Amino acid sequence: MSPQLLRAEAENTSREAAVRAYTRLLRAHAATARCLSAGLLERHGLSLNDYEALHALEENQTGFMKRVELARSVGLTPSGITRLLEGLEAGDLVERASCPSDLRVTYARLTSRGAGVLAEARRDHEERIGALFQDALSDDEIEAFGELLARLPGVEFG
Repeated sequence: MSPQLLRAEAENTSREAAVRAYTRLLRAHAATARCLSAGLLERHGLSLNDYEALHALEENQTGFMKRVELARSVGLTPSGITRLLEGLEAGDLVERASCPSDLRVTYARLTSRGAGVLAEARRDHEERIGALFQDALSDDEIEAFGELLARLPGVEFG
C-alpha cells in the first residue's frame, strides 16, 4: 500500500474516532444534565441554568454581574438570560441593579435569600455530580477525564 493511502486511511480512522468521541460527549452531557437538573428542580426548585446563574454571581465575589456577562457565563442569549432572571427575581434570589455611571447598563445581583438557596443546593448538587462520576469512573479516571476535557477549545478550568 502506498504511503498516501496509508496516511489517508489513518486520517479517516482518526476522524471516525473523533466523531464517536464527540457523539459520546454530547450524549453524556445530555444525560447528566437531565439527571442533575431533575435533582435540583425536585429538591430546590431550581433548573440547572438557575443554579449556574446563581453560582456565577457568587463566584464573581462582588455578587453582581452585568446581565450580558452573566449570559455569556452560563451560555445563554441575552433574551434567554432575561427570561431566566425574571424567574430568579420573582423568587427573590436575584435583584436588578443599575449602574450609577451608565443607566443603560443593568446588573444582576445575588440576594441574601439567593445565596442561602444556592448554599443548600450546592451540597446536594455536588454530591450528585460526585455520585454520577464515581459510579462509572475511578478517581484517577475522573482526574484524567477532566484534564482531557480542559484541552478542548473554550473549556476553562473550573
